[in-house]
Amino acid sequence: MLGWLLQRVAQALLVIFAMSLVVFLGLHAVGNPADLLLAPDATQIDRAELVARLGLDRPLWQQYLNFASSALQGDLGRSFVYNVPAVTLILQRLPATLELAFAAMVFAVIIGVPLGLYAGLYPERVLSKLIQTGSILGFSLPTFWVGLLLIMTFSVSLGWLPASGRGETVRVFGVEWSFLTLNGLRHLLLPAINLSLFKVSLVIRLTRAGVREVLPLDYVRFARAKGLRRGRIVMMHILRNIMIPLVTVLGLELGSTIAFAVVTESIFAWPGSGKLILDSINALDRPVVMAYLLVVVTLFVIINLVVDILYRFLDPRVREEASA
Repeated sequence: MLGWLLQRVAQALLVIFAMSLVVFLGLHAVGNPADLLLAPDATQIDRAELVARLGLDRPLWQQYLNFASSALQGDLGRSFVYNVPAVTLILQRLPATLELAFAAMVFAVIIGVPLGLYAGLYPERVLSKLIQTGSILGFSLPTFWVGLLLIMTFSVSLGWLPASGRGETVRVFGVEWSFLTLNGLRHLLLPAINLSLFKVSLVIRLTRAGVREVLPLDYVRFARAKGLRRGRIVMMHILRNIMIPLVTVLGLELGSTIAFAVVTESIFAWPGSGKLILDSINALDRPVVMAYLLVVVTLFVIINLVVDILYRFLDPRVREEASA
């Protein structure tokens, strides 16, 4: 187990290094931040001073080595626009994004798993066919269009829920959280539903496919022959086995939800890191973009590692193969 864990950590560090190199080269191939930061009437002397102060006059390899050396010490550079540490800006906004992403995944599980179970257990019923049709719509509808529709319906027309912002928050361990207040929950509901739409559809399809695959297997038929109650068979034999691929997919989807919450945050004016990264890209604020991508990739790596560990505990066959 220890050897496998060390191997996975080494792979994770290699992924982070490769990503940082690719992104660093890509960012420095697009535009020059000095063109956006300088006033139109700036002189060549002003431009040269700014380029030297930002370190953009050095060779590209030296810039990357300086960045990598500082990153190993926890310093991801200072924002060109805000003149504060880039990682500070990211960490200030990241809790809002994490809260939104986790809320979306909770919706995906509590809605998608029961609907997928029903559709898999009773595939010929009318409701099951409606659930499958709805899951296809969830894959097809654009996120920005659904978000605007939710705002027009529940905020503008009905006035039930707020259309933007994060609402009231509560500070816990130095971090602001909105889900701990009623007003914050009301603000969280619409963007979380919007962000979870694709995930709900994915969970429904995966759960239904898993149920249809497991139902004909011998251990389920044997459980029926023993006279076990249907609810016990579903919970102990069917759901337990389909959770193995579900955990893997949901772990990967959590990472993508964090990374691609940008559209939802923009529509609902949610003060997360997505809005910050859009503004930083427009301003060519390289340190902030670089810090954001490094933080997101690190989250991806950690989530994948946790998923792998959970997979080993859920599936005994993986443990046996590893120990063989």
